[in-house]
Amino acid sequence: MTGLVIRNAEVDGVPGIDVSICDGRITAVGPKLPTTSADMIDADGGALIPGLHDHHLHLHAMAADAASVPCGPPTVRDAAALADALGRAPGDDNGWVRGAGYIETVAGDLDTDAIDRLHAARPVRIQHRSGAMWMLNGAASAAVRLADAAHPGIERAPDGRPTGRVWRADAWLRDRLPPSGPPRLDAVGAALARWGITGVTDAGPDLDPSSRAAIAESAADGSLPQRVHLLGAPPDSDTTSPQGRVTVGPYKIVLADSGLPDLDDLADRIRDVHDRGRAVAVHCVTRESLLLLLAVLDDVGTQAGDRIEHGALIPRETIDGLRQRGLTVVTQPGFLAHRGDDYLRDLEAIDHPDLYRCRSLIEAGVPVALSSDAPYGPADPWAVITAAVNRRAPTGEIIGIDECLTAAEALTRYLTPADDPGGRPRTVRPGAAADLVILHAPLVDVLTAPSADAVRATLFGGTPHRI
Repeated sequence: MTGLVIRNAEVDGVPGIDVSICDGRITAVGPKLPTTSADMIDADGGALIPGLHDHHLHLHAMAADAASVPCGPPTVRDAAALADALGRAPGDDNGWVRGAGYIETVAGDLDTDAIDRLHAARPVRIQHRSGAMWMLNGAASAAVRLADAAHPGIERAPDGRPTGRVWRADAWLRDRLPPSGPPRLDAVGAALARWGITGVTDAGPDLDPSSRAAIAESAADGSLPQRVHLLGAPPDSDTTSPQGRVTVGPYKIVLADSGLPDLDDLADRIRDVHDRGRAVAVHCVTRESLLLLLAVLDDVGTQAGDRIEHGALIPRETIDGLRQRGLTVVTQPGFLAHRGDDYLRDLEAIDHPDLYRCRSLIEAGVPVALSSDAPYGPADPWAVITAAVNRRAPTGEIIGIDECLTAAEALTRYLTPADDPGGRPRTVRPGAAADLVILHAPLVDVLTAPSADAVRATLFGGTPHRI
C-alpha cells in the first residue's frame, strides 16, 4: 500500500481541507484528517482540483510537430522566410525535411514546383496547418512514387500529373516514407503534465496497429503518464475492457471539407458502427458537413455517446436539433485566439456568429466539452480557457461576444470524464482516481487570469509529477 496526504487545500471553494490517498485513489476528504502516512504535501491554501482532460488532440502529431520546421506565422510569414527555414532545417536521419503549420498567406498555394523553387535539394513534405493536406516537393514526390499511386486524396492536374498536394492521406504517406516508427511521447506527456492535464482523448482516425501499440506502451511504461481515450481504434474494438490506462471511445469519422461522402455511404458506415454497440465521433468543420451528418442521423438514429468534433460552424437553426438528437459537441475556442483574424478575413460576415459556439449550445441544453486539437490548435488548456472567456482574435477583435463563457464554466468543460465529455464534471471525492492538480492559489484567484503558471503540481494516481 502507498499513501499520501495533501494538507491545507481548498476543495470546492472550502479552505483547510485534507485529502488522503492510498493505492492511487482518494480515500478521505475533510478537515484535519488523522494520518500515519509519512508522505505529505502542504497545499498552502491552494486549490486542489481534478486533473484536466483534453477531449480532442493528436498525440503522435504533437510529437512530430515538435521536431518539424515551422512553416507559418508567427515564425514564417513570407516565401523568403520559408525558403530560409527549409534550407536551415537539419532534416531527419533519412535526409527528409518535415514542415508544419503552413498557411497560404505565406507563399500561396504550394505545389511541387513551388516547393522546389524554395528547396529542391532534399525531399520535403509540408503539412497544412489544418492537418488535412500534405504538400511534397519533387524529390519527395519521386520517393513516394506519387505519379504511379492511386490514392483518392492525390490531387492531379488536368493532364493527370500529381500536383504534389495530398489530402487526408496520412497513413498512406507514412507507409511510403523511410521506416522510423511512431515518435516518442515523453516530451508530449511532460508538457501536458505541466499544464495539469492527466487525461487525453487521442482523436487520430483509423490508427494503425503500430500507433495504437506505441501509445499503449508509452502509457504502460510511464513515459506518457496521462490516461488515454482512443477514437481511432477499429470499429470492432472492445470499449468495455480498458487496457491499462488506455480506453476505447467512439469511432472517429472524418467528413472532409475537401470532399464530402455520399449520404448513403455515410449512413451505412454509421449504422455499422452503431450495430457494433459503439458511438461515433464525427469531424464537422463546415455548415455542409454538419447538415449532412444531421440528415444521416435522422435516417440511422443516434446512440448514446455520439459526438461532433470541432463544430467550427454551427448555424443557430441547427442547435435545437443537436439537443434533440442527444449529440455532444467537442469544440476548440482556442482557434479563435490562434486563427481568428484569418476567419474574419476569409469567411462571410454572416458566418462569424456561428464560429466555435459555446454559450448558445450550453444554454440550449447541448452538452459541450473543450479541447485543443493540438498540434493544430494551442495545446495549453489555460490558453483555451482564456480564449473561451474573451474570444479575441490575435489583433484583438472579439468574435461572437454572446458565446463567451466564464472562466469557471470553461474549466468545468475540461473536468468532464473521457467517456462523457459533456457530462457532470469530476470532483475531488472518496473513491475517485487520485489524478489531481494542486494550484498555487485558491481557484477564484486563479480564474481571474487563467494561466499554466498557476499549476504547482500534477498527480497521477497520487504520485506527484512535479512539486
